[in-house]
Amino acid sequence: MKLRFLGTGTSFGVPVIGCGCAVCRSSDPRNRRTRHGVLLEAGNRRLLVDTPPELRLQLIAADVGQVDAVFLTHPHADHLHGIDDLRAFTGQDGHTIPLFLASEHESEVRSRFSYFLGPHPSTQPGTVIPGLEPIPFRDRERIEAAGFDLRVIGFPHGAFTSFGFRCGDLSLIVDAKRVPGDAWELLAGSKVVVLNALWYGSPHPTHFNVEEALEVIERIAPERAILTHLTHRLDHAELERSLPPGVEPAYDGLELCF
Repeated sequence: MKLRFLGTGTSFGVPVIGCGCAVCRSSDPRNRRTRHGVLLEAGNRRLLVDTPPELRLQLIAADVGQVDAVFLTHPHADHLHGIDDLRAFTGQDGHTIPLFLASEHESEVRSRFSYFLGPHPSTQPGTVIPGLEPIPFRDRERIEAAGFDLRVIGFPHGAFTSFGFRCGDLSLIVDAKRVPGDAWELLAGSKVVVLNALWYGSPHPTHFNVEEALEVIERIAPERAILTHLTHRLDHAELERSLPPGVEPAYDGLELCF
């Protein structure tokens, strides 16, 4: 199984518009972070997690010509608003791609993209729309997406719930502020953990900072942990040097095989 990081930035991305900080001006390509997206692969199966605004550019950079299913963590713009780019996969032959999303998020996503997910999808002659089949799930449900066996886990994200999953030895936690008490058992024994970490220092009301993320990692005790959803307050090389053994920052294009 392989995990590819398509985007590793937070909602502003890096560089941030109009910012002249050292990270935004950095020549280190690992400091250029598009919005969050990952691709889980095994054999010829590909599960896309989230559809960020830069999705088209991310898929071109990763030379991805096939997506078998999509898993949406939550409907915030930085995780969703590239969804129209999926028409590149479905517009040519009219096939549909399963879109796995939380039942509590389904109505909002359908409303926001009613032109192809509403009750009366429509398009102009000569144009195409994404062919997606929403498949709702509930917290703690076990689902099969693109042939991957996922145990869905909801994490508090301010007033919202963001959904990650356990898939074999991998646990993926995106946009979380804390781990619910009953989720620790589901995460136990993970060999690889991916989780969000904005910055060092001041706590954020809806995301882990680095210190909080490290506390989660220490408790799960995986063989390898990857920090993602990083802001421009974190320089890649400096963050890499500061982290304990077995923990590393992600960057756009990073690939993990396990």
